[in-house]
Amino acid sequence: MADQTQLDRLKAGVEEWNAWREANSEVEVDLPQADLSGADLRRADLSSADLSGADLSYADLSYANLSYANLRSANLRDADLSGADLRSANLRDADLEGANLRGAIRGYR
Repeated sequence: MADQTQLDRLKAGVEEWNAWREANSEVEVDLPQADLSGADLRRADLSSADLSGADLSYADLSYANLSYANLRSANLRDADLSGADLRSANLRDADLEGANLRGAIRGYR
């Protein structure tokens, strides 16, 4: 289950989220099963985040940093991942049907 405080902070806006991540780099991002469908997460720093089983369908993750993120079994249907950094992201069993991966940096595990 997602950390509600972190989820609320992310939903409040990417600028605030990224500033918090920079100031709290030692804190693990714990967002499994989070409902982020349709969220505007452009340029969000979600590196090393646990997003396993999260609903990110229709989310805008363009240019987001998802390196080393756990996206196992995440719903990424019709998500915009264009330009996203997916290096070493765990996408096992993730649903990427209809997702835009144009220009994404790959290197899945």
